[in-house]
Amino acid sequence: MSNEKLTPAVSQRICTHMNNDHQEAVIAYAKHYAGCKEVCQARMMAVTPLSMELEIDGKSVEILFDHPLRDSDDAHKTLVSMLKATKASS
Repeated sequence: MSNEKLTPAVSQRICTHMNNDHQEAVIAYAKHYAGCKEVCQARMMAVTPLSMELEIDGKSVEILFDHPLRDSDDAHKTLVSMLKATKASS
């Protein structure tokens, strides 16, 4: 990741990477932050400075970040931090 603005193209790249390489993390976000205890399918659909949009079992869910993301590097650090929080609470 580099310090790129969170454009739609950068959002798509993040989502593709997460869905292809970190599916377990996307499911962890759905369970922890969206309260979906029995997730069958979860996909990251978008990342904006304010939130991530997940599609969980066919339904769109917005998960707000704790701060506005500055760039793609901040998005990466925030998503990693959020994943660590899911593991700490399980």
